[in-house]
Amino acid sequence: MHEIIQELERKRELARLGGGQKRIDAQHAKGKLTARERIELLLDDGTFEEWDMFKEHRCTDFGMADNKVPSDGVVTGYGTINGRMVFVFSQDFTVFGGALSEAHAEKICKIMDKAMQVGAPVIGLNDSGGARIQEGVAALGGYAEVFQRNVMASGVIPQISLIMGPCAGGAVYSPAMTDFIFMVKDSSYMFVTGPEVVKTVTHEEVTAEELGGATTHTTKSGVADLAFENDVEALILLRRFFNYLPQNNREKPPIRPTTDPADRIDMSLDTLVPDNPNKPYDIKELIVKVVDEGDFFELQPDHAKNIVIGFARMEGQTVGIVANQPMVLAGCLDIKSSIKAGRFVRFCDAFNIPIITFVDVPGFMPGTAQEYGGIIKHGAKLLYAYAEATVPKLTVITRKAYGGAYDVMSSKHIRADFNVAWPTAEVAVMGHDGAVNIIFRHELERAADPEARRAELIEDYKERFANPYTAAERGYVDDVIEPRRTRPVLIDALETTLTKRVAGPKRKHGNIPL
Repeated sequence: MHEIIQELERKRELARLGGGQKRIDAQHAKGKLTARERIELLLDDGTFEEWDMFKEHRCTDFGMADNKVPSDGVVTGYGTINGRMVFVFSQDFTVFGGALSEAHAEKICKIMDKAMQVGAPVIGLNDSGGARIQEGVAALGGYAEVFQRNVMASGVIPQISLIMGPCAGGAVYSPAMTDFIFMVKDSSYMFVTGPEVVKTVTHEEVTAEELGGATTHTTKSGVADLAFENDVEALILLRRFFNYLPQNNREKPPIRPTTDPADRIDMSLDTLVPDNPNKPYDIKELIVKVVDEGDFFELQPDHAKNIVIGFARMEGQTVGIVANQPMVLAGCLDIKSSIKAGRFVRFCDAFNIPIITFVDVPGFMPGTAQEYGGIIKHGAKLLYAYAEATVPKLTVITRKAYGGAYDVMSSKHIRADFNVAWPTAEVAVMGHDGAVNIIFRHELERAADPEARRAELIEDYKERFANPYTAAERGYVDDVIEPRRTRPVLIDALETTLTKRVAGPKRKHGNIPL
């Protein structure tokens, strides 16, 4: 028996070695951890249970019959993060460059199937050159099997992709269908076709980093949510991020006890909004002063900066934050910000996370670029997401709430549960200057002193409409509150709405304007 156990351990050591020490050293030389090192850092100590350690590919073409490595380029299994169950796969670049084979895909599919059955999240640590060319269509079939499970798991269990190396061709579409994508600067990239193909087809000269690096996807494309400096920082912050999420769509997010008083007021909020309505202020200051202990985990901070999204807690309860940012484009909604916020709202709704919306929006961004780019349909995505959401929806109007953008940003009319406004709020069809120019156009044309008359009319319009009270008279806002009281008011509203139940019409699914 002793010899049998020794043989087992020898086989395990061979599997743990992956592609061999030389390739492990090469991985380290690039500043990258190995597949198993990443899992050890991500999961709680001693909790990882590996599956299919001895699985090998079945390919016999191109000399592959004599080139087999246990685990076949991906480490799979389950463990815990801060005591909560999670399934994980980590691609091993030291084995065939992490390329996906039929057996490799079967391993990933096995843990995804089990994760859906038991109701636990899946985290994928991606480091792969793509499909294993030697296997041809069998590898492509493997990718499609993974894609199908990404779709089946969507809205059922949280799916997170951490891109820690190359991710090219078909390999990018599995992460694209997961809920969140994180990347590592200078060592990870994603693209459908590489720089060589781009040069051949379009004659563009571009590096891999410029084409699909972490900076590109967190600033320009919006494909990725965050970029980290290195593997260690990425895995540590992923552990922190995981704490905000529920295990599945049937559970509530975890509640973390806090010492931050629920009745805390912040006098500085009374002077946050400038007297000049055209002067910007930083909406993030409001967020960090309202949430528990000032702890806000922002997502996509460098993409579509005119809207802010992320997770925080209110009296220990996870909430999703959506806020217009007056510091960028005056907080206007445009194509990128609508897509960014719309997808986030849908995630929160799928996983029972209440949504708090801070509104300061002068409207949708005008211009031919926006219209030609489809702002009508893209803006409708955010509207659709809010209107469809059945989780608690709390809205605070801090300043401007103009036109259709007022309706879109979690207004009472699309089933928001609790809407309040600060005294500085302006709920109107448009700004006072534009409104006066339209309503009183003919009168101004006939006026002896058009500028003086315009100034009078603007003041009158501002007195009548540039405030929250007209909306409050109709019940479109439930209360007008002192800014300092925003935190306790929101926490009271959140406690009231946590037991909310909404039954929609029976249907297969809606048809979101994609």
